[in-house]
Amino acid sequence: MVGGFSNRVRATKYNPTGMNRKQPNLQWAKLTDGSRLKICTKCLKAGKQLEIRIEKPRIAKTSLKTA
Repeated sequence: MVGGFSNRVRATKYNPTGMNRKQPNLQWAKLTDGSRLKICTKCLKAGKQLEIRIEKPRIAKTSLKTA
C-alpha cells in the first residue's frame, strides 16, 4: 500500500498524502497446455507462465452396484 503521511515531518501527520492502493497489472497468458490464466506483467516478462502446470481434476470412475 502506498501513501499515508509525508515522512518530511516525522513528529506529526502534517501534510498528509493520498491513500492510493496500487493494483497489479494482470494480463491473460497462455500456459504450455493451452489453457489461459491471469498473471502479473512482471511474471509474464520473466516467463513464469512456462513453469506453471495446472493439473485438471480427475474424475474417479466408480462402478454402480445395484442392491
